[in-house]
Amino acid sequence: MTCAQCGTETTERFCPNCGAAAAAGASLAGPQPPPTGGPPMRVVGTLAPAEAKNWAVGAHLAALAGMFIPFANVIGPLVIWLIKKDESPLVEREGKESLNFQISMSIYLCVAGLLSFILIGIPMLFVIAILDLVFTIIAAVKTSNGEPYHYPMTIRLIK
Repeated sequence: MTCAQCGTETTERFCPNCGAAAAAGASLAGPQPPPTGGPPMRVVGTLAPAEAKNWAVGAHLAALAGMFIPFANVIGPLVIWLIKKDESPLVEREGKESLNFQISMSIYLCVAGLLSFILIGIPMLFVIAILDLVFTIIAAVKTSNGEPYHYPMTIRLIK
């Protein structure tokens, strides 16, 4: 497959160079010239593909710190996303995905914590924590394999 955006040959569904979707049988269009006029474009794609993939996996795995430090599940992906989002579309996409999921999980845990006063929230706390752990590991493995991952039960707060 060939990336329609940068012309890189790849066997993955997403370009390891720029993070765009690769299309089978696409022509080598080469990079597009920047548009004239308008606001300046941000620089994207300064990370090597392997390094971008490592940062994207790190954005998912940084959420596991929340198992030991309160709200580190949100702070870890947030820090990686803010620092590296301009350097790779892959890190931007996966960091945003991880951050949205962890914010959603924090909201669900707070609601379950409030419901624990009427005892229904206690089992919900355990179920939500286990789902958070499982989905975070699945996302890290899928991202490491070059596949995009969309968490279930996610409120998309950051677009």
